Amino acid sequence: MGHFGVFVRAAAVLLVFQLREVLLTKEWETAPSSQWDFWGSTLVTSSYVRLTSDEKSKQGSIWNTVPCHLKDWEMHVQFKIHGSGRKSLHGDGIALWYTKDKLHPGPVFGNQDQFIGLAVVVDTFRNDLHGMDRSFPFISAMVSNGSVNYDHGKDGRASELGGCSAEIRNKDHDTYLAIRYSKGRLTLMIDVEDKNEWRECIDIGGVRLPTGYFFGASAATGDLSDNHDIISMKMYQLMVEHTPEEEIEDWTKIEPSVNLLKSPKDNIDDPTGNFRGTPLTGWKVFLLLLCALLGIVVCAVVGAVVFQKRQERNKRFY
Repeated sequence: MGHFGVFVRAAAVLLVFQLREVLLTKEWETAPSSQWDFWGSTLVTSSYVRLTSDEKSKQGSIWNTVPCHLKDWEMHVQFKIHGSGRKSLHGDGIALWYTKDKLHPGPVFGNQDQFIGLAVVVDTFRNDLHGMDRSFPFISAMVSNGSVNYDHGKDGRASELGGCSAEIRNKDHDTYLAIRYSKGRLTLMIDVEDKNEWRECIDIGGVRLPTGYFFGASAATGDLSDNHDIISMKMYQLMVEHTPEEEIEDWTKIEPSVNLLKSPKDNIDDPTGNFRGTPLTGWKVFLLLLCALLGIVVCAVVGAVVFQKRQERNKRFY
């Protein structure tokens, strides 16, 4: 894709996973690659890796066996989610991972909960019927040090860093997602409209991710289903200057974290990918009105005092 060069400032390119050209020739259909582990319902073909088929109660994943030792990187993922389900009758979605551990099946789109690292979730099914301020499918990001839970019932809102809605199901054209981590900044970009250009989904600073973790992808279906296909995953090394302190730091010892001015659960999605506060709740409205009323009272008292002073001053001239 021609627009990759606009978004990627990479002097060196590391091809981690490109199914059509490298990994999945006919021989890989029966023998696993030494650089990739497969689990669950994953089906390997010469054109794609199908993490789940359009069947109920399936889970599958694929994990790179070589840890990533790059400080600044960018991952481009070509994927396809499609199936026979109409409207909202499909699920559940794909998750892309950069985590300390691999091949640990669990309830978070086929991977373990309370993971250590980064998750990028492409959620195609709405569980929280009260969260009607966003449309699905919804793409979000989450960083965890192993103590954070992903709440499926709330569609992961309490732990997400932000996200965006994107129509990615049953497309006749290619759909792409890019994850960039550089200088403590996490950026998600999508190309799902066949325009050959990136659209920003998330851009947030203060993110700390170590080196030495593993990349992977997983998917799951429940009572509803979809085909979840990974077509390619490409890794790009970003050539970035770091301070002397950053250069001598042991990046393998960094604990995944995000330095936010407010809690992730106080953020809701915004079409621009930026963060904005939650809508005013009842008590916030009450406090706002109370402050306005107190302001009016103070202004009235001050005005009365000033008026009285002027009246007294005018009486002296009679």
